[in-house]
Parts: sequence; C-alpha cells; structure tokens
Amino acid sequence: MPDAVTQSRASSLRKRMTPPEARLWTCLKGRAVGGLKFRRQHPVGSYILDFYCAEVKLAVEIDGSGHQHPDQARHDDYRDAWLTAQGIYVLRFPALRIRDDLEGVIAVIRDEALQRRA
Repeated sequence: MPDAVTQSRASSLRKRMTPPEARLWTCLKGRAVGGLKFRRQHPVGSYILDFYCAEVKLAVEIDGSGHQHPDQARHDDYRDAWLTAQGIYVLRFPALRIRDDLEGVIAVIRDEALQRRA
C-alpha cells in the first residue's frame, strides 16, 4: 500500500499532467478502451504509474526525453522488474509517439489489455 507521501505526490501529478499524458488520458478515461477502467497517476508501492488498469494489471508509461539518459533507463528497468514481480505488465511509449501515432498507441493498449483479460 502506498504511503501518504506517495499518495500526495500522485494527487499532485494528476493536477498537472504533461501534454502527452493529457492527450492519452482523453482516450483512456470513461472505460473507452475495451470497457476497462484506467486510473491516472496511480500509486503502486513507492511508484506512481502514469496509467493503470487494475482489472488486467496493466501499466502504461509515457517516457519523455529524460528516459533516454542511462541512469534513468536503469531506474526504469529496475522499476519495471519490480512491477513485473507484482504481476503488473508495463507498456512504455515515447512521448513523441503519443503525439505522432495516438491511434496506434491505443490499438497496442487495447490489444494487450484484452489479451490479458482473456
């Protein structure tokens, strides 16, 4: 269960989403993808997931340019391994792909979510 600091940070992040996060959220909210409920800036342990569907244990992360830095990439790998150990599958998309191929991103998310639901 997330601690109070993580919960507070998640709440703050929900209020100031990045443009790619806001764009993707408009497509995920309201059970618009496969009838599944996605949450934004959802805390799991000490981590905050950009988007999370508890029903199928699917996390969706949007990676800005900072994620290309070797230290951040190592942190992402560690984080993804921890989430995988919790049974959570992580999909990662570069922020530019949200801008350039939103329909393709939604298709990947839908396909993975429905496959995990089956």
